[in-house]
Amino acid sequence: MRDVVYSMGVSLDGYIVGPDGSFDWSVPDEEVFALATDEVRRVGVYLLGRRLYETMAYWETVDQNPAHDHSTVEFAEIWRALPKVVFSSTLSEVRGNTLLASGGPAEEIARLRAGPGEGDIAVGGATLAAQVADLGLIDEFRLRVYPVLVGGGIPFFPRGERRTDLRLVESRTVGGGIVYLRYRVAR
Repeated sequence: MRDVVYSMGVSLDGYIVGPDGSFDWSVPDEEVFALATDEVRRVGVYLLGRRLYETMAYWETVDQNPAHDHSTVEFAEIWRALPKVVFSSTLSEVRGNTLLASGGPAEEIARLRAGPGEGDIAVGGATLAAQVADLGLIDEFRLRVYPVLVGGGIPFFPRGERRTDLRLVESRTVGGGIVYLRYRVAR
């Protein structure tokens, strides 16, 4: 069965976006960017909330600028080819290899797990990830912990009442003192 994974950059105090809405503190160096590219390469479909979809729209055309380096072009090509599903009550259309979700996260994940396809089912965006985590559908959390305290904002982990036990499967330090952590949900 395909794993459902949630992976994002996170501040040491647990936020993916600071209180002012910025995430400029999480700009990756080459090593961290290569790690993120390798993760996306293993994804079979990416589920996104509206805000993350709008942020990631940048990658749909960025490689058309000849000034970009190989790693930027490579990520853009992988991202553009990747099937994506957006959960939004405000969008009426999406671009690229993207569909609007026709049901809720539980239905969409069940459909993807039952159907053909390989690779992880990635979940992106804190609100969507919180919904999926609350349903008990996330199999693995992947964090790139940045050495910064932002003091508030949008948390990486959902603030639900549900306890979730995790098992560490990988940890390492990558560029700039960033710690990469992979936790599997203990079931």
